[in-house]
Amino acid sequence: MADPCWYPLLSLPPYPAERFAPLADRLARLLMTKNDLLLIQGEAMLALESVAVSLSRPGMHILNVVTSPYGLYFSQWLRRGGAEVHDVKAPSGYPITPAAFDQALDAMPTLDAVVLAHGEAASGIVNPLSEIAARVRQRQALLVVDAVASVGGHTLDVDGLGIDIAVIGPQKALGGPAGLSAVSVSARAWPRLMTPAGYAQSCLSLTELKRQWLDRGRGALPGTPSAGDFWALESALDRLENEGLVALINRHLKAAQATRAGLRALGVVPWVSDEACASSLVTAAPVPEDVDTDALIADALALGAAISPGVGVIAHQLVRLHHSGIHAVFPSVLTNVVAYGAALARHGCPADVAAAAAVITHHYLPLPGAAGHQHTEPTL
Repeated sequence: MADPCWYPLLSLPPYPAERFAPLADRLARLLMTKNDLLLIQGEAMLALESVAVSLSRPGMHILNVVTSPYGLYFSQWLRRGGAEVHDVKAPSGYPITPAAFDQALDAMPTLDAVVLAHGEAASGIVNPLSEIAARVRQRQALLVVDAVASVGGHTLDVDGLGIDIAVIGPQKALGGPAGLSAVSVSARAWPRLMTPAGYAQSCLSLTELKRQWLDRGRGALPGTPSAGDFWALESALDRLENEGLVALINRHLKAAQATRAGLRALGVVPWVSDEACASSLVTAAPVPEDVDTDALIADALALGAAISPGVGVIAHQLVRLHHSGIHAVFPSVLTNVVAYGAALARHGCPADVAAAAAVITHHYLPLPGAAGHQHTEPTL
């Protein structure tokens, strides 16, 4: 007879020390990098703060791109370390433009590093990473990228773009656990990182993790690793490699395109009108001025949608339709858009739910010889 108090998830075997290095190598291949890959035992916010703590010090000049509240967090962390930080801010909920970035870059005669987020789950945007990376290379500054809300859903070639420090988390497009994250560090970035006074033997020090793990042959991680999180990350990477990275990216792109097409069929213009600036993981839609956002979301949730408000000052101006990881598929996309449209209709806003459902269905399964709504298969 089974023990009624035995729970399998509480009895997982320890994650073997000899599997950490191969796991890091798999993540490095995902990022297309030969840089060092550090495994961080914590959610991605911890990894981002550890980067800021390890990088910032008096005398440094850092340009920080702010396109969500997370950029403001990073600004605070950098300033805490004593760096001179210049924030270049985009309008709330929108990406930075290359022109705005260039203007801020030109205003900095001395530049040590540039920090930005590639994708923003807060508003469903992506920043022009390739253009910014090229400009940073010209200035020979370090490039630090928060890729948590883009990895697996967008192409991310760390070495090709010259990214010196990249932070990722597996909980979005990869469909993995939220309790782990990773940081890639280039050879030229290591001399610029240091353990600040008061952070010796701290989990916020990348150089301390380098000393305790990389320099000791990448055996056992310091501390007590969470076995469940590491087994889950390994399983998520198994699933990714079975599907293929190109297929995963295209699946997210298809979900985003179908969601945006469905919104337009409803009669709703997506929050971000420029396709090049739209996230493949999250699509934002505006909330009419006279509609209560919380009530609208509650109605959509009651119909099974994966939907949430925006983040920060735009929290009540938009809703986010989530299609990342296991949700980047036809049933989730259809449910999100139809539920959002039905909620709009309930609040007295015109919404052609039937047209939206037809467009999304055609996007995934075009009828032979059908005219209109032609879909071009996404490519990389």
